[in-house]
Amino acid sequence: MTDRKRPRPDDYFKDWKEREALAEDIIPLVGRLAREKNVKCFCYDRSMVNTSVLELMKTHRYVRQVEGNELSERETHPVLLAMSQLDLGPAHIDVGRLAVNYYDKNHGEGLSIDEYVREQLGYLLASEGTQVEKPRDVVLYGFGRIGRLVARILIDKAAGGEAFRLRAVVVRKGSAPNDLEKRASLLRRDSVHGAFKGTIRVDEERQSFVANGNEVRVIYASSPDSIDYTEYGINDAIIIDNTGVWRDEEGLSQHLKSKGAAKVILTAPGKGDIKNIVAGINNEDIAADDSIISAASCTTNAIVPPLKAIDDKFGILHGHVETVHAYTNDQNLIDNYHKADRRGRSAPLNMVITETGAAKAVAKVLPQLSGKLTGNAIRVPTPNVSMAILNLTLAEETDADTLNEYMRHMALHSSMRRQIDYSASPEVVSSDFVGSRTACVYDARATIVSGNQAVMYLWYDNEFGYSCQVYRVMERMAGVNYAVYPQAA
Repeated sequence: MTDRKRPRPDDYFKDWKEREALAEDIIPLVGRLAREKNVKCFCYDRSMVNTSVLELMKTHRYVRQVEGNELSERETHPVLLAMSQLDLGPAHIDVGRLAVNYYDKNHGEGLSIDEYVREQLGYLLASEGTQVEKPRDVVLYGFGRIGRLVARILIDKAAGGEAFRLRAVVVRKGSAPNDLEKRASLLRRDSVHGAFKGTIRVDEERQSFVANGNEVRVIYASSPDSIDYTEYGINDAIIIDNTGVWRDEEGLSQHLKSKGAAKVILTAPGKGDIKNIVAGINNEDIAADDSIISAASCTTNAIVPPLKAIDDKFGILHGHVETVHAYTNDQNLIDNYHKADRRGRSAPLNMVITETGAAKAVAKVLPQLSGKLTGNAIRVPTPNVSMAILNLTLAEETDADTLNEYMRHMALHSSMRRQIDYSASPEVVSSDFVGSRTACVYDARATIVSGNQAVMYLWYDNEFGYSCQVYRVMERMAGVNYAVYPQAA
């Protein structure tokens, strides 16, 4: 972390307007790099693509939490200008870190900004990366909460020449005569995540909707093995089953009987011998010949990264995981029958104690923790964003400051920084984490440590954050691996 502090401006408003103008110039630079070269720009792991001027300025200010000094648009703007002059291949480049390394950390001493950027990004010049030449076809089997959010992610990323293209969604025919319009409307508007960023129109003749130029066919089917995807021009497709109806190999293999389907990802815990993958933790377990894998559950994705981090550093003897979970559409609006205990009671009116398989599922991803964790859940009257409370007995003693600083490092500088975010604010509440792209957010202010007993609080967007993890699993399954800056140490 740098000790240099930015001087106070003589005129705050003038300074703001100057930086605002630079942010306005940055947006088309970032957009062209994404569209023309498939170069995605980040600022300390926050995407700069498809952001507004104010969002971009907030992203710059976020850097003060990492480096102790706010990053200025005056510093990233010339970096992006220099990047735009290079013949870069497909890559993910952290422009924020590149700028800080030059201006604050003196890594570019004696070099002009153009010379430094060329030196640092030389290994990315004319790079073809490892992405597929033609975008891989993706089909969403089911179009519920997770399905629609994964659709938003796929459509958002497609504009930059991403390696995937959403080609179809498969649903059962609804009873409404305007079923297609209703499906599109659910993608267009969301009570939790807000309006779709872009335009959506319906093509009744082709039984499709067009979202930001992406035509997505709507296929009506009653079983996963009865579809000929090739009739729709879909081949070698990855099928994302977000229904949760089939969770074992026998059930999910039905998808592979449909012509044009090649691989299957389940957005729920897999049963039997199906690999449960948490992106950023055990993606290396995905083999090229794996045709069916599970992206585990939202809670498993939230707790596994911090559990691995803690176990690697301090060791975990045993512990308990309590999840305070937003209600889901599996519960009832008012009291009604449900096969599970207590789940039949009204979700918006009650806290409901129920079970969670997340603690046991951890062992499928982190075998070293097998038998060490117990778990339970409380469903609460909020529609999204949940919390996992880890109550752990560690192998060695520590204190809250040491634990927090370690988790801060893991969130900002480790290979798990796309899975773990960090918050030190004393004012945050659950709604502040709607739209979080990480698997969890570590709340440093809530940490309790006494000797070798530690209690940690993790926020997680159980819908969108999990959907981002599903996308990362899909990248790995498809063999997509972008060149990155900075390179791993």
